[in-house]
Amino acid sequence: MSLVKTLDTVANLKPIARDRLTLVEPEFEMIQQLPTGQVGTVLEIYEGEELCYLVEFADLAGREYAMAVLMPDEVLPLRYELLLAS
Repeated sequence: MSLVKTLDTVANLKPIARDRLTLVEPEFEMIQQLPTGQVGTVLEIYEGEELCYLVEFADLAGREYAMAVLMPDEVLPLRYELLLAS
């Protein structure tokens, strides 16, 4: 089971190569890679043979500019509240 849930906010821990990105807006077609630390939202969780996440990246105005399928070791869940172990 994944510790990351749908609609969680995450940051990418590694650069994401252009061939792994789906770019949405034409002005972003020149992107060669998505740099480390970009913030995105988990849209889907795929729990097949390998766990992975469909993550949407958007700008501050909320315009989506890229999507990528990322592995668990490529994302860092961002938390606004302290999660205490029980």
